[in-house]
Amino acid sequence: MRAALGLTLTGLLLLASAAIRAGDEEAPERRDSGPITIARIDGSINPASSDYLQKAIQQSEERGARALVIEMDTPGGLVTSTQDIIQAMLRAKVPVIVYVSPQGAWAGSAGTFITLAGHVAAMAPGSTIGAAHPVGVGGGGGGGGEEEGEGGKAADHSARKAENMLTAFIKAIAEERGRNVEWAQEAVRDSVAVTAERALELGVIDLIAENRDDLFAQLEGKELEISGKRQVLVLAGAATEELEMELLTRIMNVLASPDLAVLLFMAGVLGLYVEMNQPGLIFPGVAGAICLVLALIAFQILPFSWAGVLLMIMGIGLMIAEAFVTSFGLLFAAGAGLLLLGGSMLFDRPELSDLNVSFWPVLVPAVAGMGAFGALVVFAVGRSMGRKQESGVSELVGMEGVARTDLTPSGTVFIRGEYWNARSEEPISAESTVVAEGVDGLVLKVRAAGHRD
Repeated sequence: MRAALGLTLTGLLLLASAAIRAGDEEAPERRDSGPITIARIDGSINPASSDYLQKAIQQSEERGARALVIEMDTPGGLVTSTQDIIQAMLRAKVPVIVYVSPQGAWAGSAGTFITLAGHVAAMAPGSTIGAAHPVGVGGGGGGGGEEEGEGGKAADHSARKAENMLTAFIKAIAEERGRNVEWAQEAVRDSVAVTAERALELGVIDLIAENRDDLFAQLEGKELEISGKRQVLVLAGAATEELEMELLTRIMNVLASPDLAVLLFMAGVLGLYVEMNQPGLIFPGVAGAICLVLALIAFQILPFSWAGVLLMIMGIGLMIAEAFVTSFGLLFAAGAGLLLLGGSMLFDRPELSDLNVSFWPVLVPAVAGMGAFGALVVFAVGRSMGRKQESGVSELVGMEGVARTDLTPSGTVFIRGEYWNARSEEPISAESTVVAEGVDGLVLKVRAAGHRD
């Protein structure tokens, strides 16, 4: 009897202990102190913006923030930078809320990965998400065929490899956050893009919010799992703290634009060319050197193709050569074509980035401007070469002067404010008007004015 009673009491104690532990595990943490930190990405995903977001997560953890809100509007960016951001988000010990805003914003390509990686994914009305297929990858179908050359097979293999890796990456993210895995894979393989309303229906995002206040109101009391622990969002009445980019990071973020990099490169070469042709102007040379340095910094940030750089240099060289070689515009046209081709290839690295130069809005006007300048140089050089010489000894030919002594056949003449030893094939008396016909060393050949052989 006593043994049975002891077993019963032991069992009750064990059950009570288990119930207490279960209750402790089920009770989520309420983070109701600290600010709500805000980070803003408006542009490409690059090493600068990646560093900024990683620091934002770290700062939010150090300040005990209730949540970090990443407001984002991006066309995409570098694969490596996106990976670094997502790794930091998945390890974050603070709730990370990704909010695609304002209205009309775009979470394109790399932005799709980041949105899906947030503990909460929200979008503003009228915003868009998707098109995560890497630029330049895909194109043809069917896997090639025997007719393809070795280069075509290698390119196709590289494209499929990049696509498969990104598909697996976004699938892992969607599974981790409990989002629509099928749609996430389609966004990479088929460049699928949807509006905020459709994304909510498909389970790609958690909610649609008009603004920050609406976002905080909808998330109030929401339960999340952060680093294996459940937390309840308590956002009502919390102060917001904007996390600004550091000055150097902001400069690097601006430079990490393919469009700006191309413009700086072309402006730099143009400035140095002007300075070499007109030494002493100083400003074109200094401005050109600064532009080239900034372009080189941008090239260090962005993955570029040396083939594109060489084609652009050749194009600029041919356009300059037109000023000195008569090719009836062929060199000029070839140079413009190489500039367009090189510029379009400059950042075509789909396995590393989905950024590229804007062809029609940026590259074509830039090449047209360069071409207009080149045409002006060609016109100026041609005009100066056709103009009569206005300096030097040869300028004397055709000028009139006065014989100071008799020319029988040699003597002295005064012409262009100078005294010259002169020779004439016929006698000329002093004080007669003479015309210079040529120069032989330091002796001027003259004839009597009004007399021609």
